[in-house]
Amino acid sequence: MSTSHVLVSLAGAIALLLWGIHMVHSGVLRAFGANLRHVLGVGLKTRARAFAAGLGVTAILQSSTATAMMATSFAAGGMVELAPALAVMLGANVGTTLITQVLSFDIAMVFPVLLVAGVFAFRNGRLSRTRDLGRVAIGLGLMLLALHLLVATIEPLEQLPGLRAVLAALTGEPLIALLLAAVLTWAAHSSVATILLVMSLAGAQMLTPTAVMAMVLGANLGSAINPLLAGGHGGAARLRLPLGNLANRLLGCALLLPLLGPLAEWLGRIDPDPTRLAVNFHTGFNLLLAAVFILPLPWIARLLQRLLPDAPVVDDPARARHLDPADIDTPAVALANATREILRMTEVLETMLRGSREVFRTADRRRVAEIRRMDDTLDGLYAQVHRYLAAIGHDGMDEEDGRRLTELLAFAVNLEHAGDIVEKNLMELAAKRIKQHMVLPGEATAEIDEMHRRLIEHLQLAVTVLMTGDGDAARRLVVEKDRFRNLERAASGRLIGRARSGRAEGVEEAGLRLDVARDLKRIEAHLAAAAYPLLEASGELRPSRLAT
Repeated sequence: MSTSHVLVSLAGAIALLLWGIHMVHSGVLRAFGANLRHVLGVGLKTRARAFAAGLGVTAILQSSTATAMMATSFAAGGMVELAPALAVMLGANVGTTLITQVLSFDIAMVFPVLLVAGVFAFRNGRLSRTRDLGRVAIGLGLMLLALHLLVATIEPLEQLPGLRAVLAALTGEPLIALLLAAVLTWAAHSSVATILLVMSLAGAQMLTPTAVMAMVLGANLGSAINPLLAGGHGGAARLRLPLGNLANRLLGCALLLPLLGPLAEWLGRIDPDPTRLAVNFHTGFNLLLAAVFILPLPWIARLLQRLLPDAPVVDDPARARHLDPADIDTPAVALANATREILRMTEVLETMLRGSREVFRTADRRRVAEIRRMDDTLDGLYAQVHRYLAAIGHDGMDEEDGRRLTELLAFAVNLEHAGDIVEKNLMELAAKRIKQHMVLPGEATAEIDEMHRRLIEHLQLAVTVLMTGDGDAARRLVVEKDRFRNLERAASGRLIGRARSGRAEGVEEAGLRLDVARDLKRIEAHLAAAAYPLLEASGELRPSRLAT
């Protein structure tokens, strides 16, 4: 077998391994994503419980990066203290060693069973969770198959002295071997893949014990880089946890790198198998860091907070508060975040409608300007919600999640359009009335006031429909839309009657009432749209108003 053939086969096996890890990760997130986040949140109370929660969640997800992103969001949001969050990362680092321990044993005959069971569950499962667990089984089977292919590919390398010499040159110096493994882990986003590759190379006698241990250190170091880069755009609060995790890895590597020779000799006496050397050192390294750092975590947390102080908080109402990027890969949690932000949008729109109701009773120019500025807040929130919903990974989304995403996006669009009507139309009419010193009769003011009151009530109904799927509220929204249509017709009739009478007085007032009624009816139509998906699903909505 040529060197190029070996390298291509090796790259294919590594790619299959990474895809298997991805399938396990996405399958677990689909099946238990929200529950895992809850477990992690409950665990972030004490250092011991946080360590156990981090270990368990990472062992299931097979990704310390995913656990780090969840813990970072908790810590950055102020929901937990930094010290327990750091304990989560110590547990997560130990959790990554469990899968490598399992895969280090000869379980090659298990992968056909996992693949068959996984495909059967994925294709025939009636429940979405059954299909998700089938995906997990397929991923585990692919990981074991990839490991089998790695071993089969690497075994002939003993007959290629040129490749052996290149590998020996790359890993001859422990520091170079460490940096090489760190780069590979950073690029692959998986320390598990790097450890399994090192384990396979060690089993084929392609690496010295010192090089094996140096590359294990590098894999641990590289896995701490991605969470740090991901937190770089979230300010000091998002940097503390990944920076603390990277710092303890760096310190551990610096302390053990000069001792690799004696450690390799000592571990070789315990278990001479070079494959076991890689996984045992991987586990031992992370257990050692956990034992050393678990007690001084509060001091470390205070040091990190001093080095990375919080920036002065600027209360920007247009800044999203709940759209955590760490939850993008967990659709159920990300959709809940988006729902909370959309509720903020409804609060802004309700404030705008209440203000509009007020300015048609008074002549406050400043209030008109304030309401127009509120539309900028609504537009800013909508843009952030739209980007967030678009970024949610469809790979981890089931049919119900997809339907919910569509509903949320449509509702957010309608809220944004309703805000535009208030800002561009109603406030223009209010400003015109104030500028021209137009005094509306009591009847007209009472009618506009009542329409605003109903619209605010209907906005709350629309929120109820969105949150609970209340069929009665949905039907009431559609009925009220027809009532607004009748109010518009009545206002139009008044205007026509005044114009035909030939009297100029009252025509302008009637025109204003008609314009307000039309704009409020348009807002009502946007709110009523929240009821359509529910009524269509129950068969209560006709596809067309045309007579058949």
